[in-house]
Amino acid sequence: MRLRFDVFFSISQTPDTSGYTPSEREMFSNFFDQVELADELGFGVGWVAQAHLSTEIQKRNSKPVVPHYPGEVGLCTDFFQIAREMFARTNRMDVGSAVMSILASGGPIAQAERVGSFLALHGLDPGESRRLHIGFSAGRFEFMARPYGIVPRDAVEEEAWPALRGQIFAEASEIFLRLLRGEVVSSENIRPTILTQDHFRSNEDWEMVQQAAVSDRGLNSLPESIEIERRYKFEEIKTIPQDWRRELLNLVLGSHDSALQVEVNKHLPVQVFNLSITPPHVIEQTHERMSESYHPDGGDWTRSMMPRTIMVFVNDEEGLTPEQQDRAAMQEAKAALGTYWSALEGTIDPSKIEKATDNAVIGNVETVSQQIIERFHPEDRLMCWFDFFNHDSERVMRNMTAFMTKVAPQVNGGE
Repeated sequence: MRLRFDVFFSISQTPDTSGYTPSEREMFSNFFDQVELADELGFGVGWVAQAHLSTEIQKRNSKPVVPHYPGEVGLCTDFFQIAREMFARTNRMDVGSAVMSILASGGPIAQAERVGSFLALHGLDPGESRRLHIGFSAGRFEFMARPYGIVPRDAVEEEAWPALRGQIFAEASEIFLRLLRGEVVSSENIRPTILTQDHFRSNEDWEMVQQAAVSDRGLNSLPESIEIERRYKFEEIKTIPQDWRRELLNLVLGSHDSALQVEVNKHLPVQVFNLSITPPHVIEQTHERMSESYHPDGGDWTRSMMPRTIMVFVNDEEGLTPEQQDRAAMQEAKAALGTYWSALEGTIDPSKIEKATDNAVIGNVETVSQQIIERFHPEDRLMCWFDFFNHDSERVMRNMTAFMTKVAPQVNGGE
């Protein structure tokens, strides 16, 4: 048994703890330097955050999603072009999206076609074994999908929107997966969206939607269920290219919706992302559920099939004692997390910073090693985040090196 280590790249062009914001050119240059080092160090998968459209400009919208976020939340707007370049610059490492919205960029049909097209080229060499890991989700920031028509279409949808958006993603997921499987698909044979009380967090929320349905649809009484018109309407289609090596594709769902985790696995093997802040009991429940519902074509479910995001603040800087390294790492962590919460919510909440530090690994090599050993199962897969609000690329790469040459061997008993 051994822990597996992946690396996560955010390419977030926002001021770091020193207030410095690099140019786009510098951001991409630093990113590819880190990618090449990650490959040399032996990280398993290089995961890249994906974003769309300017975070700065969305502040002008009538309903800004992140009104306080300075700069751009991410510069990877076309994962497939980034992935092609990453594969060209590396020799061993797999590449993954963490995570790609299938509601934006043309929707699930366009995204399925891009996956097939990429892998048709990537797999031309029969000796190619590095996989493309497609983490997919509805997208964290809603404004990125709005220009593609993912908006309420009537009063009922407006009232139901927080719950309905998840159902739109479920509809899109089925289309996406069945096209990747090579099926001929039309909207008529895709799941309908029927809202019931179970989709809402409270009875009050559901009653508001029922009342909107009575008013908007001219009903005589509150309905027990409400059918929503399909978001995607199309006659029979099949994506091309279609003769590509599906063994080079690994799918990972970015959703905590337990019902959806089961549903997507009726079509193809789909693994699950989990954040470092996810409570332990939820993680164990997910493993239990996936052990029973993971698509048989993917083999037996293992813990490494659920990558877990973890922020790494390791300090192995020269000239410091171990105690000084621990203190410096904690200062670095709190500064980065403070900058993050200020950007996300406009305020610095000390309680949230403390909670976040509890879920990161922070300290010198020995301290970080011990935290990982105590906190994680020896068969887990960790998606290590080193560039969290840190644009000092040389320092980021020193931290990556210290982690893989010193922490990883200690955690895995010298391996």
